[in-house]
Amino acid sequence: MYDDILYEVEDPVATITLNRPDALNAWTGTMEREIHDALKRADADSSVVGVVITGAGRGFCAGADMNTLQDLSSREPSEAGDAPLVAPVDDGQVGDFDGRFPSVMAISKPVIAAVNGAVAGMAYPFSLCCDLRVGTENSLFVTAFAQRGLVAEWGLSWMLPRLVGPSVALDLLFSSRRVKGTEALELGLLNYLVEPDELLPFCRSYIENLAATSSPASMAIMKQQVYEQLHKGLGQAELDSQRLMVESFNRPDFAEGVKSFVERRAPQFPRLGD
Repeated sequence: MYDDILYEVEDPVATITLNRPDALNAWTGTMEREIHDALKRADADSSVVGVVITGAGRGFCAGADMNTLQDLSSREPSEAGDAPLVAPVDDGQVGDFDGRFPSVMAISKPVIAAVNGAVAGMAYPFSLCCDLRVGTENSLFVTAFAQRGLVAEWGLSWMLPRLVGPSVALDLLFSSRRVKGTEALELGLLNYLVEPDELLPFCRSYIENLAATSSPASMAIMKQQVYEQLHKGLGQAELDSQRLMVESFNRPDFAEGVKSFVERRAPQFPRLGD
């Protein structure tokens, strides 16, 4: 049981719902711990092929809870680092996917953000760390950091330019202007734009199609390739892909993929964990 989220599994989809609708699902330390626990559960569950994250009510997530921000703004500078939404500074080696939100990218299964409303503040980098974003005309992205005297938080300065380009990223960060559904799709913040009542059915159908046609093992490795190779040069990415390709020849998914194509039938790939 969770306090700030809902978690449901209906083969092949796990759905995580941020569940503080009266506060536009504003982010709390409890919500964060519960989301990461639910993602780990979904990753370990062989019945789950993909994960959908959405918000209850009319918003996805309004960013950090305002009570927390007020508390932070009233603290002495030396005390601000102890706040519950501030990660401790680590002077040692930090892996690329060990952070608060990049850890979502390390989940071996596809994670889709079903953006049903506002995405603001720290919810912005959280949504961008999901593998895909599906939205509606009601979707709204706003960074808000410059208007709070803050910076591009939680890896946003790395993720946003890779999606929309440096100049557009700086425009969105400097101005904190509101980007709604159609423009979000055009800029690349959204992958798909659907009608509001089709949002969750579309996301479920997308994962059902993956479950019916795509190898879970292949998707897990592809996800790892894409994110890890964002940090590498082309030559190293090529070498890595050659090694992974040879390894794929020895998995049952490869034999089944070829056999099902020759036999003109849907493939029967094993789930992760089976």
